[in-house]
Amino acid sequence: MTTPSQSETALVLFSGGQDSTTCLAWALQRFACVEMLGFSYGQRHAIELSCRDRLLAGIKSLQPEWAAKLGDSHTLEIPTLADISDTALTRDVAIAMGEDGLPNTFVPGRNLVFLTFAAALAYRRGVRHIVGGMCETDYSGYPDCRDATIRALQSALNLGMATQFELHTPLMWLDKAATWKLASDLGGTALVDLIREHSHTCYLGERGARHDWGYGCGECPACALRAKGWREYAAGGA
Repeated sequence: MTTPSQSETALVLFSGGQDSTTCLAWALQRFACVEMLGFSYGQRHAIELSCRDRLLAGIKSLQPEWAAKLGDSHTLEIPTLADISDTALTRDVAIAMGEDGLPNTFVPGRNLVFLTFAAALAYRRGVRHIVGGMCETDYSGYPDCRDATIRALQSALNLGMATQFELHTPLMWLDKAATWKLASDLGGTALVDLIREHSHTCYLGERGARHDWGYGCGECPACALRAKGWREYAAGGA
């Protein structure tokens, strides 16, 4: 990862979750203009997409310079991904470990598809930098979140589109406690509170119960990871 240019535009994969919101703030700190891209792919937790407007409104109110940098927000409909998947994120089934050692929340090819579509959009709009919240430090073992996968895909995209995209993954080597701390470093308590209140992580799409770390069922792997990270961050462990 090179030092981002203050004169360039970045495209952030922005789902409405904790990680992507933190990545959005990271990009706003570094680039002249930031566009956003979300995906509707038949996910059970599609409510995350509706959280984006409140998050963006909050981010605009946090720092005037960030508000000035926010560009277009895009949403792509790719329901085919759910049609060909048999996972707990795209079907109403219990979350469990699969025989391959991966949780059945793994949607095969999801990040590969997301980044390929993002690159196609970035190519059309003349954007070179693409930012995603992939992480292999504190994650569920998804192979398409690993640094080696992202680096290989970057090479493939640059070869296939004859360009020089750079895929930025600022959370790759951070655990969830450190992700909370990064949000604090970027936007202070106000950004942390915004993420707690309005971002969505829960795989089941639950926003009924309010916890210290935000809304969610409190039981699924995504909630458990977010809660654990919050406890460690709040205790000063990050």
